[in-house]
Amino acid sequence: MAEHVIRLPDVGEGIAEAELVEWHVKVGDLVRADTTLAAVMTDKATVEIPSPTDGEILWLGAEIGDKIPVGSDLVRLKVAGEQDTASAAQPKPAPAIAPRAPDGEDGGAAPVMSTTPVRHPPPPAEPRSVPRTISRVGPVRPVASPAVRLRAREMGIDLRQVPGTGPAGRITHEDLDAFAARDPRAARSLAMQPKSAIEDVKLIGLRRRIAEQMTVAHARIPHITYVEEVDVTALEQLRETLNRRKRKEQPRLTLLPFLMRAIVSAIAKQPRLNALFDDEAGVVHQHAGVHIGVAAQTSAGLLVPVVRHAESLDLWDCAAEVARLAEAARTGTATREELSGSTITVTSLGAMGGVVSTPIINHPEVAIVGVNKIMMRPVWDGSSFIPRKMMNLSSSFDHRVIDGWDAATFVQHIKTLLETPALIFVSD
Repeated sequence: MAEHVIRLPDVGEGIAEAELVEWHVKVGDLVRADTTLAAVMTDKATVEIPSPTDGEILWLGAEIGDKIPVGSDLVRLKVAGEQDTASAAQPKPAPAIAPRAPDGEDGGAAPVMSTTPVRHPPPPAEPRSVPRTISRVGPVRPVASPAVRLRAREMGIDLRQVPGTGPAGRITHEDLDAFAARDPRAARSLAMQPKSAIEDVKLIGLRRRIAEQMTVAHARIPHITYVEEVDVTALEQLRETLNRRKRKEQPRLTLLPFLMRAIVSAIAKQPRLNALFDDEAGVVHQHAGVHIGVAAQTSAGLLVPVVRHAESLDLWDCAAEVARLAEAARTGTATREELSGSTITVTSLGAMGGVVSTPIINHPEVAIVGVNKIMMRPVWDGSSFIPRKMMNLSSSFDHRVIDGWDAATFVQHIKTLLETPALIFVSD
């Protein structure tokens, strides 16, 4: 038998290292050629690393979250033959990839768009022999680790009453859980006792990208946040009417397509807000095309697909494209092009949108529009209070290039269109 070393391959032009985000194998596994060994993430993609040959896993060269240089040893296999060999596996791209992400919805955070790794079910657990339970009587001191003793004190459990299943009757955490499950009083004490355990959770993959982008955006952009309330009563009536009368093939309208059309109109009057600021070069790249990033929550984290050239889309087109991209993001089939290139971002938590938020701009953009939830409020009309559907817009701007007056003018234009939705359909 011989040893075959698999090295991290070149996973992209100019990429010097990649982050390990998932192992699909463990030491001792038998694999065949093309079996997926691991998934790694770069700034541009997440790719799967397949095995180039049949063999048995002898060694894994990194832990989840480690940065691995291209060309370094990744896996060692025991293979048939007499001469040791080495190779670089040919990477397979995972479905969803993205270099960066616009602002998100959880607390106004700006996520980093990333690949959603393809999750494979874990290998079946190896059968284990049933441990022998050893009971102790008399004044013998129970055998247990300091961690088990501490947890037993927190649970209010007398270790002398707990049968141990470990070597020499050692009491394990599993023994404590089993004892608490058999004794309701112990279970109740567990729920009421103070807990001192600390779990260390390493930031990897998408979560790490989000953290890095958040740090950059918060550290480099001086934010100004402007909040304005909007009466969307007429807009909601129009939206419900259009949904009742829509054709079968047309998508259902939400608030978002109306907001997108209002943003396009506002940008036409203030094109400086549809821009990317290269703060190192001191240059603002002002875009003619309006590419709106729309946050979508997925099981892997927040991704922000981009509706390109919103200036060329009508209300129904906007709704259809948002629905298509949101589904692609949720199912992990969105492409890098669909998850990058935004020039302005919309962030919303729908019914959970809160009253006010302070969204963080997606660097290097200069503006983000945050949507808060719609609530029925009493509004004074000059003679009495009347019920109206009200919503706040919480929007942030890069104060280095956008003045407060410009920010307020931009939001007020959007407010006017949403409060008088017929104007959305009128060309300037």
